[in-house]
Amino acid sequence: MKFAIDTPQFGPYADARVLAQLAREAEDAGWDGFFLWDHINVGWPDPVADPWIALAAMACATKRIRLGPLVTPLPRRSPWKLARETVTLDHLSDGRVILGLGLGADVFGEISTFGGPQDDHLRAAMLEEGLAILSGLWSGEKFSFEGQHYKVRETQFLPVPRQKPRIPIWLAGTWPRKNPFRRAARYDGIVPMSGNIETPLTPSDIRDIARFIAECRTAGGQFEVVIAGETPADDAARARDFTGAYAEAGATWFLESTLPWKQPFDDFRRRVAAGPPR
Repeated sequence: MKFAIDTPQFGPYADARVLAQLAREAEDAGWDGFFLWDHINVGWPDPVADPWIALAAMACATKRIRLGPLVTPLPRRSPWKLARETVTLDHLSDGRVILGLGLGADVFGEISTFGGPQDDHLRAAMLEEGLAILSGLWSGEKFSFEGQHYKVRETQFLPVPRQKPRIPIWLAGTWPRKNPFRRAARYDGIVPMSGNIETPLTPSDIRDIARFIAECRTAGGQFEVVIAGETPADDAARARDFTGAYAEAGATWFLESTLPWKQPFDDFRRRVAAGPPR
């Protein structure tokens, strides 16, 4: 199992310089990755940072850890703009980007406030088309696309990503809704959620998810099952037991996460410094 830090980019985390320093500290402490949420509005007066600018600062401050958004709602971003951002970050980081994608939700009014599509099925269709466009633009070949939601006249994007065959894509999904998991099985990883940020998935849920993905997956290569949670900084044995249960169930990444309205920044910084529960 690999271990990463997972933070929002609002509140005390809304400063790219703070996130870059925290990423450097995470790398020094032995973590394998550092991922950011992707919100543009949180529903209350709080500073919010752009995740891509913050990730660029984090890439410049580190040399080893994997980096990326978990997750970016593709239907509220232009796929061609995201293609440019991801490839640029992949080169800047020397091939360390992982791209987390999903439908997005209107939890903080992030869709309705700006007049975006609120229907889940519509956003799912936009996600599918956006994934096809990303793959086509990343190829470096001449590419065009004619879809219901997006159209791309023939164009060619260079450079291509540093990583081969592409930047890894992890897709989010709410368990036990099956369609997002079938979609994820075509790519490189699943970031499953329970539908309630306060109620984590259990190892039994992860076992069911891993089994379902195995049934759906036809492509070869590594597939990641990603679980988020919280472990104590002062009890390594309990932390290892907690994450070990998920690893035995089939999880391959554990994200040490924080909710800033529950955990002060300095407390989480100490958790980062304590290192992963290996």
